[in-house]
Amino acid sequence: MTTLVEIKNLPQHVGKTVTIRGWVDTIRDQKKMQFFILRDNSGLAQTVHEKEGEDVLTSIISSLTLESTVEVTGTIISNKVVKLGQLELVVESINVLSVASSPLPIDENSTQETRIDWRFFDLRHPKNRLIFRLQTVAEHAMRNFWREHGFIEIHSPKLMETASESGAELFKVEYFKRTAYLAQSPQLYKQMAMAAGFDRIFEIGPVFRANPSFTSRHDTEFTSVDVEVSWIKSHEDVMRLEEEWLCHVLTSIKAEVGDEIKESFGAEIIIPETPFPKVTMKEAYAILNKEGYTVTRAEKGDLDPEGEKVLARFIKEKFGHDFVFVTDYPISVRAFYHMRYEDQPGLTKSFDLLWKGLEITTGAQREHRHDILMRQAKEKGFALEPLRHYLDFFKYGCPPHGGYGFGLTRMLMILLGLKNVREVTYLYRGPNRLSP
Repeated sequence: MTTLVEIKNLPQHVGKTVTIRGWVDTIRDQKKMQFFILRDNSGLAQTVHEKEGEDVLTSIISSLTLESTVEVTGTIISNKVVKLGQLELVVESINVLSVASSPLPIDENSTQETRIDWRFFDLRHPKNRLIFRLQTVAEHAMRNFWREHGFIEIHSPKLMETASESGAELFKVEYFKRTAYLAQSPQLYKQMAMAAGFDRIFEIGPVFRANPSFTSRHDTEFTSVDVEVSWIKSHEDVMRLEEEWLCHVLTSIKAEVGDEIKESFGAEIIIPETPFPKVTMKEAYAILNKEGYTVTRAEKGDLDPEGEKVLARFIKEKFGHDFVFVTDYPISVRAFYHMRYEDQPGLTKSFDLLWKGLEITTGAQREHRHDILMRQAKEKGFALEPLRHYLDFFKYGCPPHGGYGFGLTRMLMILLGLKNVREVTYLYRGPNRLSP
């Protein structure tokens, strides 16, 4: 029997007969020689066959189509002329596992929408595979940090009786003889875990937003990374936790795939210094005014996308930092469960984290006192009856707590220097995209 090896391991088998398998990447069928490049998930290898009239191998190679899957057996030899590791495989046998149709459905000139139509094929590109290797490394590093710091993982339901955030942006689902809603976030259940005494929890899971937005940063289904912790003194504790966590994740990414990311995407993984810069929303508006930018009326009290970019440029110039926490949002643009300052009841103990001008996190200290929480819900116009199960979490003793939600795809987009979450989402969902 021959040895089945991955292409990356071929240098260890020079002079030996091995079997490799993968996709046909390139074909050169010349007068006397035949070459084709085989691609597996570890790399590329050149194969060579010298024509001998109408032999079987010559016929098989001549009939190959790009992206067909094959299993090739042959001897690995050194050849200084070959660019792919100065090695090539002299073909002895070929087993064609599946034949790809021709022409191929997409090429390097295809539009983004066409590439999403053929996403399974688009993902074969090594750069796209690297995106999801990066995602794997990132999530593994996140979990390592949480386990080392005593966190418990939860999996909250995605079918809900009532809204998890507000009455807007909800997908309705027929649920037997009732209406259910797809969860906009696991927020209510994160807080339930605090009332249950779990102290520190995390969840990585899907969330759904019926947001009819066609921007490069929005999608209707995405993966949210959520954290909640008890016994905090203020939202400052939550921000410190996120800084530490994020630095750990970025350090792991840099160590494991940083070089590959730089080679394929030209992006350098930067480990930020702590603490991150912080500005209140009031200070952010003052900075924007100085910079000659006025936030659009529709976003008053918050930051619009262009305002986030202007603020980020200012922070980068002044502090040399890619991150900035924006804190103390007015109650008009924050959820009813965000804790308010006692001496400034119009402001919440909340924050967003911007990274290179893009919001990646929303967080806050939560209101844990039942009577105040009910009052704030009423002030926001919520009927209390649909919230009764949530409000019950706080009736029998609940510790001070807070947390944040972090956008995974936005993180990947920023790290790789890409311009659209569609590029880093396995299968994108948007207002006009429900397939494949």
